[in-house]
Amino acid sequence: MKKDASQPNLFRDEKSKDKLVYKIDEVCRLTGVDAATLAVWEEDFPFLSAGLTGNGEKFFRRQDVAMIVRIRELIAGNTLTKAGIKRRIEDEFGLARPNPVPPEKLRKALNNVRDELQDIVSSLDGGRKKKP
Repeated sequence: MKKDASQPNLFRDEKSKDKLVYKIDEVCRLTGVDAATLAVWEEDFPFLSAGLTGNGEKFFRRQDVAMIVRIRELIAGNTLTKAGIKRRIEDEFGLARPNPVPPEKLRKALNNVRDELQDIVSSLDGGRKKKP
């Protein structure tokens, strides 16, 4: 089920509905979530990220406002963990998740880098062994 992130169902007037970005106080008023909670959610949910204006004021995009509303709904439902909420938002809003690298593949790549670095050190030393 994919939400329509472009038009969250919380705007009372056409002027608010047509805006591309919203100041933090507007977001708090529209969503019913206070600024401190939004700051915590920005840390918990990396896809939720406020921008900053030239004078340092936070602003959110329309999609961010829709995600905030959905996060609030999911938390109020009290059925998902933070990780579950994160996955649900990523699925509903079509956000890409990074594919995890299998540990064995990562270990092999790191071993190759280590071996190459040891070869470089050996060539710089001229094949000499360092004294301990």
